[in-house]
Amino acid sequence: MVTSRDPAPPAAGVENSPAAHPPGHGERHFSHRMGWLRASVLGANDGIVSTAALILGVAAADATRSVVLTAGVAGLVAGALSMALGEYVSVSSQRDSERADIAKEKWELENVPDRELAELTAIYRRKGLSPPLAREVAEELTRHDALATHLTEELGISEQMPARPMQAALSSAAAFSVGAALPLIAAATAGSGVRIPVVIVAALVALTILGVLGALAGGANPARPTIRVVAGGALAMGLTMLIGRLIGTSV
Repeated sequence: MVTSRDPAPPAAGVENSPAAHPPGHGERHFSHRMGWLRASVLGANDGIVSTAALILGVAAADATRSVVLTAGVAGLVAGALSMALGEYVSVSSQRDSERADIAKEKWELENVPDRELAELTAIYRRKGLSPPLAREVAEELTRHDALATHLTEELGISEQMPARPMQAALSSAAAFSVGAALPLIAAATAGSGVRIPVVIVAALVALTILGVLGALAGGANPARPTIRVVAGGALAMGLTMLIGRLIGTSV
């Protein structure tokens, strides 16, 4: 029985609507993780696939255990350094571009504020606001924080989430090393007769775990990302084994 003191039950779907979750209620978002998450998932995936494929390719050519392990260790070290350098250079370029855009926007706000206000008004008109309301919103946000508003609305840049080259480099290198270590350990501990299947199983299990954890960390359903990661890794390993077998029989 519902009395006047009892809260009315929410209508169907209201509990999941934006109105049911006012600001500050603790709703979880995942966009702040994108920098390190992208680098970590990419690094771990590359570490697992490239090292496992390298080991399998060398093993398929009937190489000795020492040759297989040497190739695996070399692949781990070279891959981790390459991933770190690549991420650092790439994200540094992004950061330099962002800084140039920020400097340009600061100059424009200081020297041509009327033109910037007109640009912001036009943005809100394109989003569906009426001309008077668009102008009012643009003026209000300009008074509040003109630079942050223009960076977000014009350029899609957030000063709260800048590009971090060192974070991306370290995340990528560490993730690559961890990922590469798994098939390398499998190759080192497996006997010569079962080395290839053991490495394949270890790599596929590691890729499955990576797909699930990466999806959960990003707030996504794990099914599709996991299938994508495992299928791509299996294809890469299979092709490398085939090439290694062909080279091993012809040399």
